[in-house]
Amino acid sequence: MKKQIAFSLVLALVLSLLAGCTGTAVVYYGDCTCPTGSHTPTEPTNPSTPPAEGAVKTGLAFITNVSESASGVQAKYDVTLVAVTVDDKGVIDQCIIDSIGTNVTFDATGTITADLNADILSKNELGDNYGMVQYGGAKYEWYQQAAALADYAEGKTVEQLKNGAIDETGKAPAGSDLASTATIYLGGYVSAIEVAVNNAKNLGAQAGDELRLAAISSIASSTSATAEKNGTAQLDVDVTALTVKDGVITSCYIDSVQAKVTFDTTGTVTSDITAAVKTKNELGDSYGMVAWGGAKHEWYVQAANFASYVTGKTAAEVAGIAVSQGKPSDADLSAGVTIAIGGFQALIAKALQ
Repeated sequence: MKKQIAFSLVLALVLSLLAGCTGTAVVYYGDCTCPTGSHTPTEPTNPSTPPAEGAVKTGLAFITNVSESASGVQAKYDVTLVAVTVDDKGVIDQCIIDSIGTNVTFDATGTITADLNADILSKNELGDNYGMVQYGGAKYEWYQQAAALADYAEGKTVEQLKNGAIDETGKAPAGSDLASTATIYLGGYVSAIEVAVNNAKNLGAQAGDELRLAAISSIASSTSATAEKNGTAQLDVDVTALTVKDGVITSCYIDSVQAKVTFDTTGTVTSDITAAVKTKNELGDSYGMVAWGGAKHEWYVQAANFASYVTGKTAAEVAGIAVSQGKPSDADLSAGVTIAIGGFQALIAKALQ
């Protein structure tokens, strides 16, 4: 979690958007992830598969890669995010795909040269400004291509998706409807959809509820190297996949990652950039809040407790949760959540704006 002050600022900004300010859209809906304009639809949902009915599972994939980091240059981050709802037969009801690509630059003395206060926007948030059309000569922008794949996935099982969306090269099969819009490498996103489906849980969502995906990212915790301590390039990302009906949260899934690349005073990377970067949910008990911090509950337990608590609430009700020194003061919530919740509140507000 970031410092409470920073989260309060984010929450205030998001709530101002809720009050009616205009700006870049940052909530991605199941039927269109486009922040500007609209994408060109590809193949429709499989007509042989009827719409989901009854309860559906809510799933999230959160995959981070730092393997392209380089000594004396940068820590490079590639984050793939997928939210899904899935019925009891494994058919994908809704799907949203997003990605975060950013870096933390540092020089040959181990001094960070990046602006640590810079806004970190996802590719969906960047929209046309991502530049695949303007600078790369692509026919469609990244967010449009990702939306095309998400649309294609809806109404299919993972196996149906894998058998139809990509060929042996990991791209859409030549001549297919999907290939007419999605020309980027899709293999990694198809794999992420599979992870999201496998992670899906019954959290209260019903067929017809609207799926949302939101992320808040920061590199502000990064530090330059000193003679006493290695420098750390750190990307913090908090993510929620949630569903909503008539302004009320019907399911909520929260996760977070602290992706770190360390380097010394010569700018040489000292961490294993090929190792898997685990989220806090994936770290589980090994995250260490109980073992090393003396906490009552581990982070993943507290995040799940908060997600359960806000299910059934509106954006205003989540924003209005009583806190004391940043921590929940409501007896029911504080029994299971002892950490500061400003970041969680900002995340929910962003998803529901």
